[in-house]
Amino acid sequence: MKPIYKRIMLKLSGEGLMGDKEFGMSPEVIDALARQIKTVYDAGVEICVVVGGGNIFRGAKEASKGMNRTVADHVGMLATVMNALYIQNALEKINVPARVLSGLNIPEVCEHYIYRRALRHLEKKRVVIFAAGTGNPYFTTDTGAALRASEMQCNVIFKSTQVDGVYDSDPKTNPNAKRFDEISFDEVIEKQLKVMDITAVALAKENNIPIVVFAQRGEDALAKAVSGEGSFTIIK
Repeated sequence: MKPIYKRIMLKLSGEGLMGDKEFGMSPEVIDALARQIKTVYDAGVEICVVVGGGNIFRGAKEASKGMNRTVADHVGMLATVMNALYIQNALEKINVPARVLSGLNIPEVCEHYIYRRALRHLEKKRVVIFAAGTGNPYFTTDTGAALRASEMQCNVIFKSTQVDGVYDSDPKTNPNAKRFDEISFDEVIEKQLKVMDITAVALAKENNIPIVVFAQRGEDALAKAVSGEGSFTIIK
């Protein structure tokens, strides 16, 4: 592969870790994902990762059922920590050094997020996995990814999804949905396309960080996207 980016943010959905399961994590999916990350890491790319927790718990959904939103979001943040630890373990098994930095202080489990500490890990060629979002309720992991990408001065955000880009409607329900090769931040916001939440898109726009939306499936999906190849949508 010939990477066109030096430092990337990889945003993973919790649902993407389930595989064929209805809940939890698929070891096969996570191991395959770790191998994809290793391919990019071995090519010299510095990698940050943010993972959601929807495979375990969705705070906003539970809040809509009557649970206190702040409490629900805290539970969701803990779910992302579990996913991050699982991904860290999968990477370490294939000799990729990785560190989990959490927006919530859980010293017995992982490191607390400190800006300079995170930069130092990147300088030491470690994959940095950011967990617990921003550490605050009412903010999604998409926004957490855009925030950490801005802080770490990433060149791009790679948003891993189940489809190969941004469509004007849901391609799973509309066979005539149109895929965009390229679309502006303003169009995504104006059309309210559901690829990332609006706060995340606005933050990426403000800091001039393009977002590449690609399908997680495929052995070399991430490597191709990082090389500017394959099928994807770039938001800029």
